Amino acid sequence: MSGETLRSARPRESMPLVLSEGFRFFFLAGPVFGIVAIAIWLGWLGIHAAGAVLTAVPFAPPPHQWHAHEMIYGYGAAVMAGFFLTAVPNWTGTAPARSIYIASVAALWLVARVAILFSATLPSALVAIVDLVFVPVLGLKILSNLLVRPKPQNMMFLGLLALMLVGNLAVHLDWAGLWDGAAAGGNRLGLLTLAALIAILGGRVTPAFTRNALNRGDGSEKLPVSHQRLDQAGIASAIALAVLVPLDLDARLLGAVALLAGLANFARLAGWRGMAVLRMPILWSLHLGFALLALGYLALAAHYFGSPIGEASALHMLAVGAIGTMTLAVMSRAALGHTGRPLVVARPIAVAYVLVALAGVVRSFGLVIAPDHYYAVMFAAGGLWIAAFGLFTFIYLPVLVAPRADASR
Repeated sequence: MSGETLRSARPRESMPLVLSEGFRFFFLAGPVFGIVAIAIWLGWLGIHAAGAVLTAVPFAPPPHQWHAHEMIYGYGAAVMAGFFLTAVPNWTGTAPARSIYIASVAALWLVARVAILFSATLPSALVAIVDLVFVPVLGLKILSNLLVRPKPQNMMFLGLLALMLVGNLAVHLDWAGLWDGAAAGGNRLGLLTLAALIAILGGRVTPAFTRNALNRGDGSEKLPVSHQRLDQAGIASAIALAVLVPLDLDARLLGAVALLAGLANFARLAGWRGMAVLRMPILWSLHLGFALLALGYLALAAHYFGSPIGEASALHMLAVGAIGTMTLAVMSRAALGHTGRPLVVARPIAVAYVLVALAGVVRSFGLVIAPDHYYAVMFAAGGLWIAAFGLFTFIYLPVLVAPRADASR
């Protein structure tokens, strides 16, 4: 994220500090919710693993759909909001969102999480409206910023936000009984759109931050190299896959697009000098997250071409491995930079990067290796996720709720 150490020029407001900047609230609320949501999912699985049957849950959709939706449109949307509310003003030179706006979108996000959790006792139309309004409100704010400097490479994010909205709408139409079977496609659209955002944003920040770090050395290291055609192929195939997979087209076509996305993004990563920053967790975490993105696309291609890798396994490499690792890496870096702290992560955060990557590997390939141990794989992957984001929350809570470290300078 460019402009990490810029100070916000804003008048003093009476809101709590955690609502003063978008990253503060959403980079705290997203991980906490991610822990709670996975704990609920593991609790439901645990009841069944013990041989009991849970006859009633507070949410209306099937538990697996609630789990998928809330990790995509709950956790994923929160981190996305925190990033855009912080990065877009830096890209455009516009004023950051005021606390009243941040408090408003934070309330929308929180109310939606509660409404969906207790949707069994609420009208489906009310739940849908409460949940769907978040992305348009966020999008209008981003649009107002981007119009100041309407660069095509940034305006495209509005299209991806629109895809997120369409995917979420499809889920709610299914839950309301108006479009049978649409929830699966809607969740796939949302997940693969988040993956496409990583292909774009990860493709910007990973080589840029690596270059900055290597430039501070003695000049002997080769710098990261990016190739426009590879970037275009990696991004276009990622976006195309997000659009095509929910349409349930021919497996060979989807496999070809997924294969292109995997190979192109691996080729992009190969030029970014990841091996030169192995002593810097704040950087190798970005490379690791991008590698898992490419691996997830290749796993999806393998599924479509008939390998034993199931679709759920491949999608979880993208969801848990790529999105989990990259969002943790970006949040941990951005929170330091935007609070005036040195860009050096604590050792427990480096451990957290490894744990969330392992969670993706275990969830994705555990059932391929040990198909008869479903619950053990689920609990192991979920436990690794909770441990990773628990470490992040413990370390970054004081950072996100405290004033800038350089406020008195």
